[in-house]
Amino acid sequence: QVHLVESGGGLVQPGGSLRLSCVASGYTLNHFTIGWFRQAPGKEREGVSCISRSDGNTYYADSVKGRFTFSKDVASNTVYLEMNSLIPEDTARYFCAAAGNSFSCASFYETPEYWGQGTQVTVSS
Repeated sequence: QVHLVESGGGLVQPGGSLRLSCVASGYTLNHFTIGWFRQAPGKEREGVSCISRSDGNTYYADSVKGRFTFSKDVASNTVYLEMNSLIPEDTARYFCAAAGNSFSCASFYETPEYWGQGTQVTVSS
């Protein structure tokens, strides 16, 4: 059973930083494609970042490129989303997700299989 647990969300002022964590259990990170989504009230879900198993690269949505960094620690089966220079538009619930049958980020964004419960990020002064 794949289980994902996020943490690290909170309230931060514009320009501030947060680091989200997602601990995975029930599988080994390298056997799944894993990434982050976010969803704000009244908006569609957005794929934020993904580590592709097809080419090993990390991909970011244009809205977060240069500000967010996605990394993984295979030893602890944990992935992180370091978020800097936060803006109010980053306010959303952030979800960690994984897929065993997707190797590219494009495929992963369409059909994630497993989800965490999410963690709320609010950027406000």
